Amino acid sequence: MKDFFLLRVFVWAALQRCYTQITVPATGLSGCEGDILVLLDSSGSVANYEYSQLLLFTAELVHPFSIGRGRVRVGLIQVGTNPHLEFGLDVHDSQESLQKAMQRVSQLQGDTNTKAALGLAWELLVNKEQVPKVLLWLTDGVQPGDVDEPMSELKEQGVSVLAVSTVHANYKVLQRAVTPPLESHLYSVDIDDIDIITHDLREAIIKIICAELLRVVHLTSHSAVLQWHPVVDADSGYYEFWYKPIRTTKPAVRRTLSGDSRKTELTNLQPDTTYTASLRPESNHGLFNTLSVNFTTLPDVLSPAEVSVSGSGPGQIRVSWGPLQPARVRKYIVEYGAIPSGPVGTVTLHSRQSSALLSGLEPDTEYLVTVSALHADGKERAMSVRACTREALPPLADLQLAPAEQQEVQVTWEANQDGLKGFWVTWERRNSRSTSSNPSTSSVYLPPSTRSTRLARLAPSGRVCVSPIYSSGRGDGLCCTANTLRG
Repeated sequence: MKDFFLLRVFVWAALQRCYTQITVPATGLSGCEGDILVLLDSSGSVANYEYSQLLLFTAELVHPFSIGRGRVRVGLIQVGTNPHLEFGLDVHDSQESLQKAMQRVSQLQGDTNTKAALGLAWELLVNKEQVPKVLLWLTDGVQPGDVDEPMSELKEQGVSVLAVSTVHANYKVLQRAVTPPLESHLYSVDIDDIDIITHDLREAIIKIICAELLRVVHLTSHSAVLQWHPVVDADSGYYEFWYKPIRTTKPAVRRTLSGDSRKTELTNLQPDTTYTASLRPESNHGLFNTLSVNFTTLPDVLSPAEVSVSGSGPGQIRVSWGPLQPARVRKYIVEYGAIPSGPVGTVTLHSRQSSALLSGLEPDTEYLVTVSALHADGKERAMSVRACTREALPPLADLQLAPAEQQEVQVTWEANQDGLKGFWVTWERRNSRSTSSNPSTSSVYLPPSTRSTRLARLAPSGRVCVSPIYSSGRGDGLCCTANTLRG
């Protein structure tokens, strides 16, 4: 408790220095309007010192902005086992109020449940005021969870995602999470050197919420979502928008957008292609500059791009593949054969299936499995993987049950000794909370030299099962129904 108190004093004192030393720059950030929602990793994987430095960094980063509705609103979500909304976007209307709130923040500890925190971020950012929105993710990157889908959904709604990670983060996860460009929206830095990125990150935020820029907020191999700061409205004007690949002589695709538009989605784009897009506000109230941006779509990903094997047994293999693309794939064909030579089996599957269980295989044998996708445009793509079936495990040879004392039974069995590691015994037993129609189940592991055991408090007509355990898995067991002596 003493250490925690000292940490709070350290954070408070440092924030006080931050507040008194920083001055608002002369560039006039009071004219900015937008929302900045900070997603702060507050889990147990973040050291106390690292957490305090992230708080100080956040306080310094947002200090130059004019705070409040109609200006820049700042909110803070802490990521732990359960997400905690430290303060919402409409809580603070001045820097003094915001900085004092930052001084009162304390670490949650617990797990890194980033996915749940992103659900809370969605509620705060999506379908609210039509202003530029920034999600600033501060994380150590340790097991953030499956964040790809919720991050993608936020970006599709026009939210700009920026990330700052300490050096032990999963960089590939962060690359997928942030909006382009990576060089100004993604930072990986040692916590002791985090101050060196403050200016660049703040400039990146300023470009989003303070400038009338046309920018890309979401990008795939065949689509792009572009967003801009409002210049006109539905009553005062409209927008002329056009785009085309840079290296083409074809005319640009043109659209007329209403004055209350803030974003537009481009579809049916070519993969790995550089486009140029332009937006010109039109109004009787004055002339406006034409906004432009260039972007390159992602390389195309054709299924199957990944093939994996799981759930192998003595006579079966489960093969899975992805990504699932039912709109682009007509069917999948799985071919498999033993290596180096053997008959080839074939399975044809629907375009919505992403796995198949291959059965009837030889035990302890290596197979070559090939997954082919026939695409709607006539193209075919295939990937292969090697997989081994498990060796055939000797089953239990014999199992016998003999009534002993009241509600007890003597269990004996025979088994092959080769490679045996033990036995797994399971039985249905009677207890005060169970009935004969719904008995409870108990299990026990016995050493390989054991060939009998006595079980007590069996349920009437309870089942007893014994399975041999080998280093490579569990062999086939036997089950019998017990008939116990009644008192």
